[in-house]
Amino acid sequence: MARLTCSFCGKSEAEVRNLVAGPDGVAICNECVGVVSEINQADLTYGGDVVLTGISSLVTNDPRVPGPVGEIPQASVAIRGGKVRWAGPESTLPLKYREDLPPLDCEGRAVIPGFVDAHTHLAFAGDRAEEFSRRMAGEDYEAILRAGGGILSTVRATREAPFSDLVSHTAARAQRMLEQGTTTVEIKSGYGLELVTELKQLRAAAQVQEQVPIDVVTTFLGAHVLPPEYASDREGYLRLLEEELLPACAPLAVYCDVFCDRGAFSPAEARRILVAAAHHGLRPRLHANQLGQTGGAGLAAEVKAVSADHLDHLTADQAAALTEAGTVAVLLPAVALSMRTPSPPGPMLLEAGAIVALATDCNPGTSYVESMQLVVALAVLEGGFTPAQAVWSATRGGALALEEEDKGWIRRGALADLVILDAPSYLHLSYRPGSNLAWKVLKEGTVVAGV
Repeated sequence: MARLTCSFCGKSEAEVRNLVAGPDGVAICNECVGVVSEINQADLTYGGDVVLTGISSLVTNDPRVPGPVGEIPQASVAIRGGKVRWAGPESTLPLKYREDLPPLDCEGRAVIPGFVDAHTHLAFAGDRAEEFSRRMAGEDYEAILRAGGGILSTVRATREAPFSDLVSHTAARAQRMLEQGTTTVEIKSGYGLELVTELKQLRAAAQVQEQVPIDVVTTFLGAHVLPPEYASDREGYLRLLEEELLPACAPLAVYCDVFCDRGAFSPAEARRILVAAAHHGLRPRLHANQLGQTGGAGLAAEVKAVSADHLDHLTADQAAALTEAGTVAVLLPAVALSMRTPSPPGPMLLEAGAIVALATDCNPGTSYVESMQLVVALAVLEGGFTPAQAVWSATRGGALALEEEDKGWIRRGALADLVILDAPSYLHLSYRPGSNLAWKVLKEGTVVAGV
């Protein structure tokens, strides 16, 4: 029998006191369990000082500025120490900023807040191009999942992937997102479904922002689907989540998500998992009502989840309940594109007064999309959003879905995460789908893409 080695440090059983083995030959030693549990997300501070001039149209999302996105024409933004110090018409730019800060002339381009992508599965290995082809030929997604494909095929690939490969591939995706204007991204686990790989995914997500100037918010999604080794033992896996996975993974995550839908977890099971997660300090999120009326939206409102995501099957009463609960509705129009399903009910939620966010759901199976610009265009062209609603939802809406109060808008005190578009107006994001319109991307006032 081959001797086990730690999937993180590479030491053998003979070199360490103990190895915890998971499926497919992956393992982790005691020392690395301790190291992983102590990893904190890197606190990268750019602290740029700059004054942006020559802005044709500034989207502030500031409710004090008239209009759906607080648009200011012929504007300027002063940034000091990585934060917005002043934003307004360039004709009223205070002299101290004009004289003291290095200038960046936008030359008649529009400026918007950085995109906040509030729902991704970015840390994965392998791809599902063959499955995509089968679905396009008419095979049913849920039937593929029941046969061991879908999410479970990505679980197998992610369990087998070396940690270094997982980090490099995830960082490459994050870099491409950044180059298209995403400055904050949420990354879920959920392709391990056992201790070693769930920790590996969360650790890889934390490593990403040490390599890419993008903020990462981590979510534990151990309750994605049942792993194959627990296919006939639901109670056993629920206990594993409560007793082993949550205690070990909680220090590396901010949120706990549950896929509450057909083929995954019931509302009662999801409630149980979220209660256990709360004991470890994790805030609740839910995949809800993607595949049908399966109770996820009602549970999200009941527990006042931070967000309910997907929501493809929703009633007006459920939209009102989510609004009343203060739960952000995170919609994923690229999934509808990939799955050939109707667009999520954005207009219904907006009419109900809900806070709506847009996200990519970047994953290898049902939405291999890295561009929030494309998501904005899909929301407008297929989902019934106005261009202003889509841009607000992709910026400020995403920030609220991740409880990032100082992001998603351009006003005094906000982080200076901005995108300078190579276009005179934000309208071009939905008018010109397929183009990368990010001329320059600023993270806390420092140009990090389009240099």
